[in-house]
Amino acid sequence: MDKDCNSREIVIYTDGACSGNPGPGGWGAVLFYGDNKKELSGYEPLTTNQRMEITAVLQALKALKVTGWKVTVYSDSAYVVNAFQQNWIKNWQRNGWKNSKKEPVANQELWRELVEQCEKNHLTLQKVKGHAGQEWNERCDELARKAIKDNR
Repeated sequence: MDKDCNSREIVIYTDGACSGNPGPGGWGAVLFYGDNKKELSGYEPLTTNQRMEITAVLQALKALKVTGWKVTVYSDSAYVVNAFQQNWIKNWQRNGWKNSKKEPVANQELWRELVEQCEKNHLTLQKVKGHAGQEWNERCDELARKAIKDNR
């Protein structure tokens, strides 16, 4: 395996959806490496939109069979992107997984697993505007909604 992260790059788009909040939820992800594309999706019978947004990123990263590569994740979830870009996760870790109100961080088990997955590669998260015609964000939304529909 090539250890030079500059020569290997994976691009991932993710989205989560929930029918009711809480309610049945789905997530979708599209992974790109060169000319290769892989679509993933999943379902949970009772969940929240935020959990599905985190799960989409988590499951996409878990699908990777490489380490040390450059991985760019595009998400329309301000919750997920801000957790990384505004250092919420580092603050939560430093404060024993407590938020600014000294309360346990919501979805902590998913965040912990996501942090573990992020450490395997050189990760960048980027915010995309949801439902604004971005092809792969729209495709992820379709995958997430289809997962809900197919499991009802």
